Amino acid sequence: MSLRTSSVKNHSSDDEKAQPNYGTGVVEPYEDPLEENEVFKKTKEGVDFRTVGWPRASVIFLKVIFATGVLSIPSAMYSLGALGGALSVIGWGALNTYTAVVQGDFRNSHPGCHSIADMAAVLGGNVLKEVVGALFLIAYVLCAGSGILGVSIGLNALSSHAACTVWWSFIATIVVAATASVRKFHQIGWLTWAGFISIFLAVFIVVVAVTTLDRPAAAPQTGDFDLGYHVIGHPTFIAGMTASATIFVSSAGTSAFLPVISEMRQPKDFKKALFTCMAIVQSAYLSFALVVYKWCGQWVASPSLGSAGPTIKKVSYGIGLIGLIVSATLYLHVAAKYLFVRILRNSPHLQQNTMVHWGTWLACTVGLSSISFLLAEAIPIFNYLIALTGSVCFAPLAIALPGCLWLYDHGAYRRGTVGQKAMYYAHCILPPLGAFLCVGGTYATVQLIIDAYDNGLIGSAFSCADNSNSSGH
Repeated sequence: MSLRTSSVKNHSSDDEKAQPNYGTGVVEPYEDPLEENEVFKKTKEGVDFRTVGWPRASVIFLKVIFATGVLSIPSAMYSLGALGGALSVIGWGALNTYTAVVQGDFRNSHPGCHSIADMAAVLGGNVLKEVVGALFLIAYVLCAGSGILGVSIGLNALSSHAACTVWWSFIATIVVAATASVRKFHQIGWLTWAGFISIFLAVFIVVVAVTTLDRPAAAPQTGDFDLGYHVIGHPTFIAGMTASATIFVSSAGTSAFLPVISEMRQPKDFKKALFTCMAIVQSAYLSFALVVYKWCGQWVASPSLGSAGPTIKKVSYGIGLIGLIVSATLYLHVAAKYLFVRILRNSPHLQQNTMVHWGTWLACTVGLSSISFLLAEAIPIFNYLIALTGSVCFAPLAIALPGCLWLYDHGAYRRGTVGQKAMYYAHCILPPLGAFLCVGGTYATVQLIIDAYDNGLIGSAFSCADNSNSSGH
């Protein structure tokens, strides 16, 4: 069907301005043939998901990427050293930005791709689609679990461990599931602003506070001590791989951008949102992490909000709690939206307020949040949960698969000019690089988790023990 209605022209990229004047039914003028195959149609009848402008998309992207990375990078720098850590942040950030461009371009040039799994289907059919779809779900369920864990740490810090940690995690899960159940990215846009400002201010307070201390809060307060600051680190393979995976995953969640692009009024504007997001994220990561590592060394906390002592910890978690909740909300929403579209795609219930529509949507959010809760309690160390997510899921999703997508679309470059051949073979490096990080990072992280259990650093699953190290203060 191709209906043309001139009144839907939109000359503003701002979210709240120049809303289309809808007639009836699907009203997008299909002057662009790609629009006809978009998963969500611009429509008056039912639910119009296509309401996100690029400024709001950039904030959603920013909040998806920013929270967990800025909390975990400083401790990863201890393994790699300041120079190695800085180069790792810059290198992985640049690569993840580029592969995000590849994913967005592929999605816009192949009509009907709502998620990374749909793009995998173009490459390898239904088998690859199912594998990638499963990885996508696991990735963002794990990310939601890390968010729930972060919220439970914050609640423990604020209350000085006034209740069992499992209860705090359960409360966090209920809040996250409720906020993630809002159906449209546009409607949770204000939450992303609040979340980003919240976590940015919280981290900034910690960064300033650590520079005022004579010695790190976690270090011995009398006598000599080893700060553990190194310009160049000499990590073991296991420590180095885990640290690299942690820094990599801090900006690797770009596959979450694809469902947001499907809800943009103009999907072609995604690069504006992407570059705005990544410029802010990488600048903040580099400056914040280097300052915290310089002043805290090996005594940096994980998450890093606890690095400046008990008082600043309470202040930073009090301010940053909204940001931690919004991060988990977005991760859960992205996973649930993928599953929701997968179940109801090409069904009249996808954009109609029916019982099937609402029942499916709420089942997705509640079911996936329950799994996230279980995972957060099974792997209750923040950095290890982040590193495991990066190795198992994001190495294939953010490195290997985008490399294959580019090769699929640019196969002619293999027999083109010298420059085109160089580009082709450069992209051939991405799939094996993703495979190496997947296998090596997973092995290293799992080994560290086993060692942590053996050494008593991790309590039993579903433990009531304080995970914020606040109860002693």
